[in-house]
Amino acid sequence: MGSMSWIHWVVVLLIVVLVFGTKRLGNIGKDVGEAVKGFKKGMQDDDKPSAQLGDESRRNDSNAASRNDEHTPR
Repeated sequence: MGSMSWIHWVVVLLIVVLVFGTKRLGNIGKDVGEAVKGFKKGMQDDDKPSAQLGDESRRNDSNAASRNDEHTPR
C-alpha cells in the first residue's frame, strides 16, 4: 500500500500526456537536457575563470600601487 504499482504509474503518465501534450513534454525534456549539459560544462570550466581573474586582479593591484606612488606628495 506504501508504494504505487506499475498500473498507477501508467495512469499518471497518461494524465500528464493529456494535460501537457507530447510536443510540450518533448520541449521540456530538451530544455532540461540542455540545462544539464550547460551545468556540467560550467562545473568543468570552473577552475579556468578563477585563475584568470586572479591574474588580472594581481595586475590591477600592481598598477594601482605604481599609480599611487606617482601621485603621492613629497
